Formats: sequence, structure tokens, C-alpha cells
Amino acid sequence: MNNIDILAIGDIATEPFIKIKESEAETKCDTDGSHCKVCLIYGGKVPYESAEVCNAVGNSSNVSIGASRLGLNSYLMSYVGDDNTGLQNIEKLKDEKVNTEYVNIISGMESNYHYVLWYGKEHTILTKHVEYPYAFPKELPEPKWIYFSSLASNSIHYHKEISDYLNSHPNISLAFQPGTFQIKLGIEPLKDIYSKTKVFLCNLQEAQTILKTQESDITKLIKMIHNLGPKIVVITDGINGSYSFDGKESMFMKAFPDESFVESTGAGDAFSGAFVAALSLEKEISEALIWGAANAKSVVGFVGPHKGLLTRAELEEFIKNNEELYKPIIIV
Repeated sequence: MNNIDILAIGDIATEPFIKIKESEAETKCDTDGSHCKVCLIYGGKVPYESAEVCNAVGNSSNVSIGASRLGLNSYLMSYVGDDNTGLQNIEKLKDEKVNTEYVNIISGMESNYHYVLWYGKEHTILTKHVEYPYAFPKELPEPKWIYFSSLASNSIHYHKEISDYLNSHPNISLAFQPGTFQIKLGIEPLKDIYSKTKVFLCNLQEAQTILKTQESDITKLIKMIHNLGPKIVVITDGINGSYSFDGKESMFMKAFPDESFVESTGAGDAFSGAFVAALSLEKEISEALIWGAANAKSVVGFVGPHKGLLTRAELEEFIKNNEELYKPIIIV
């Protein structure tokens, strides 16, 4: 068996992207522009513009594909049902050269199938996480990195099994990007995961939810999360850029211009996957921020989380052509 550069752990799904016509819906927001909702005709028929099915999506699956595109030996540990959807997800991973040895097919269960409602520049995802019989394998070659993210709500014991494995394999570097359930679960039940995390990644809104604060200054939020145990904290803020803190130095990386923007699904995963891939290749945090920003910029030019993911050659060429204008800066 080849060495495992990155083992991504988390749920996998299929998602059709349904683009709603601009004239067939509207958004309603609070007076300050927050808490926006998409409004459709209730009880009527709503014309849509297009629909495109994307297989093998989900935070961990997206990262496993992104890492493979960048030339790393990438594995995914996940679960699918014994249906066509599950088989199509596995085939997609294989096409992307992601090792599927630890993608378990569960007899009699269905695969995760979500729906993405794409309206304007944003999307709303209708999700349903199948509660699989999560169990960490007793025999597993030691990966260089584990990338851990979204799971269903019956997975608390699985978190403990992963934590125990990390205890017995202290040389493994853990990247943790909490999913919806893990954020709702709170800090205390996951304190062992936080304490073992080398790289913690989330966006601004997720950081506020995790910390139960309205604080919007990311330079403060990254330090607050760092106090929970992670060695390196990265918080992204869309087109406003990204921030990192390693306990000593804070950095800011502005986002590359998105003049070719189509939609934003998977941009965070593209950033996170490239950031961790760079660190796994022993790059500095400053370079990892550039890798993340470049990969995210490419992904938003396409529908879905995979089409725009860069190969290492493409990423290095893009950075070479832009490195004089876009570099991380040290902030107080």
C-alpha cells in the first residue's frame, strides 16, 4: 500500500444544482441586510433555468479530490448506500484518483442526496444526512494528515474513536473543519478533537456560532479559537479574504479578484484543501494562504465544487503570474 498523504474523513453526497430564474424569486432581509431568505411562490410552479448533478460532494470528499488534483496520495473514509447514487460517487472518486478503500457500502441504506437551490450569487442547500453505522477501522496505515469534517448526528462515538486513534498515533497532523452537526454540538463534547487539531478551518459566520459571539473582528476571533487548542487557525471571509494565526503571528491574505464568478459552492473546501496540501508539502503558512486563495478563486468560476479545482502545475502557474500583487501581510 502507498503512503497516505491525506485521509479525509466525513460524509459524501450527491447534489443537483438547480438554478432558479432571477425573475421567479426574491430575497427578503432584515433592515441591516442580514438573515436573508429566498422567497418562492407557495403552492405554485416555479420555472428554473438549469439543473446539474454533482457527485461525490461534501467537505471531506471535496478536499480529497482537491488534494488528489494537487498531486497528493489522497484517501476518503466515508459511507454510501448500496444504490446507484453511492456507486456513482465511488466512480467519481476513482476518476479523480482518490483511493476508495475506506468508502464503505452499507447494504439496505440509501446514499446522501442533497439539493442546491442556486439563486443569484448565493445558494441554499437542502440537506439530509443518513445515519450510517460509523466505526473507525482497527487496522489503518498511519496517514501523514487526517482531514476531518461533516458527519451525521449519530456520530458522537465515532469522534471518540478518531480521537483515540490520534492519541495512539501522535505523529499524525489533524486538520479539522467542523460541519453543521459538529458546530451545533458545541466545544465541550469535542474538546479532545480541538486540542489535537494542528489546523482549524472555518468561515466568519461559523466562528461566531462556535464561539457564541457577535464579535466580527476576525483578528480577535482567530485568537479566541486558538485558545481552544488548535495550533493554527484559519478563518475565511469570502471575497474579503482570509486570516491565519499560529500562536505567534497573524496574517491576512486578500482574495483574488473573481471577475469570472459563477457561484460559490465549494470555495471554502477548495481553500482548505489547498491550504492543508501546502502544509503537507512543508510549505510555510504564508504560501499555504496563497494556495488556498488561488484554488478558491478558480472554483467560483464554475458550477459545483470540483470543476475549478486546480492541478499543482495550474496552481503554481497562476501564482507565478500574480505573486507580485497578491501576498499575505502580517497584521497586529
